[in-house]
Amino acid sequence: MNNEYERVKTIAVEAGEIAMRHFNGLSTLDVEAKGPLDLVTAADRDVERFICERLAAEFPEDGVFGEEGSAVESRSGRVWVIDPIDGTFNFVRGSDGWGISIGLIDGNVPKFGVVNTPARGELFAGGEGHPATLNGEVLPRLRPFNPRCAAVGVGIHPKVPNAKGLRLIGQIVADLNLAFRVTGSSVISLIDIAKGSVDGYIGRGIPSWDILGMLPCLQELGIETTINWQVEGLAAELDFVCGTPEIIGMVQALD
Repeated sequence: MNNEYERVKTIAVEAGEIAMRHFNGLSTLDVEAKGPLDLVTAADRDVERFICERLAAEFPEDGVFGEEGSAVESRSGRVWVIDPIDGTFNFVRGSDGWGISIGLIDGNVPKFGVVNTPARGELFAGGEGHPATLNGEVLPRLRPFNPRCAAVGVGIHPKVPNAKGLRLIGQIVADLNLAFRVTGSSVISLIDIAKGSVDGYIGRGIPSWDILGMLPCLQELGIETTINWQVEGLAAELDFVCGTPEIIGMVQALD
């Protein structure tokens, strides 16, 4: 199993090299809009195609579910969930706030994940029975929750009505008295939890491929989530919270 996961980490690193070639040539990159502020590029498609081909060769019995349409039925009960570039808007603006996410779900349970942020030189990995690591080094345990300087990341998908998103921000600030951060990428927001920059993440309308690379790592750090994968399924648009138990308790009451 360890060797299996090492192979997935290698795939993520090699996919990052493809993404960086596109990133370094942004002036000629073809960008399309899937919706308002929801972009897709040739980089997204090339990276997803590469990851799918490599996973098919390494794990032919496993399924695949990818943001850009990749869908392979599983014969093993395991599915690799792929976001080739989470934070495409950041990517096309030249920001380093984007990452490549590969997560394994087995029997509706997140088991392992890898996230590569090549523009930052960071590779996160971890999951059930495997400690959360950054560039191969085990991440330290998160410091205790301190309500006097508590903060959460916020992710609101462009499909979510503006009124709903604005109401959520108002509740975070006025009702919960929390600071909030918006990174434009679920992957980056979840990395912020792993680094201790925020205590949790509140998502509205978030697809599974945005988060399944980092969630298994965070679970190894004691981070909880309100997502019930038995009920939601991989195709759901997720309204959820993940974070310390204290953040979960504070935020669950919000509508």
